[in-house]
Amino acid sequence: MEELRELGQTRQGSIHCLTIIGQIEGHQVLPEDVKTTKYEHILPTIAAIEEAPEITALLILLNTAGGDVEAGLAIAEMIAGMKKPTASLVLGGGHSIGVPLAVSARRSFIAPSASMTIHPVRITGVVIGAAQTYDYLSRMQERITAFVTAHSAIKAGRFHELMSDTRQLANDVGSILTGQEAVNEGLIDSVGTLSDALRYLHEADRVQQSG
Repeated sequence: MEELRELGQTRQGSIHCLTIIGQIEGHQVLPEDVKTTKYEHILPTIAAIEEAPEITALLILLNTAGGDVEAGLAIAEMIAGMKKPTASLVLGGGHSIGVPLAVSARRSFIAPSASMTIHPVRITGVVIGAAQTYDYLSRMQERITAFVTAHSAIKAGRFHELMSDTRQLANDVGSILTGQEAVNEGLIDSVGTLSDALRYLHEADRVQQSG
């Protein structure tokens, strides 16, 4: 689910908080008992935040469980395109599409106890086993890798190594990075808590207003 909350006043306005929790739901509607984030609700919300003069910064709280890649990338691109200061904070787990969402903010934080799961793109359900299907998956993976490496310090080669690791996940390939490990890999900027993310946004707002 996604919610918008005002967190506090800055010198010029207020910092708002957007929570992105659970699976990111795209065009297919998941069962009612599954907590989801409907991307078509978030996109206009982000646009409204960018245009609202009384809002000076945005904090994105993330605890994702995968979901629709196209929907997740759409949200990430919107956040990355904002001029207002943005900060992301990964709490609990950042799974699959949660990785580009986390790095889309101007500054990314991860809680010490949080983790990020990096694995290749996959499709569930009925799949047509044609060459075009594999080409589609490969190109989608390239888009994700390009976005992540453009908005973080991790290199494409290392990102692919982490995606292809067969030693960590029993029934899958990929890697799980804890908070400090994600920072050491260059994926996330800092290990931090809510107060660290808010401190950054207050400072970024001050610098932006003085500039």
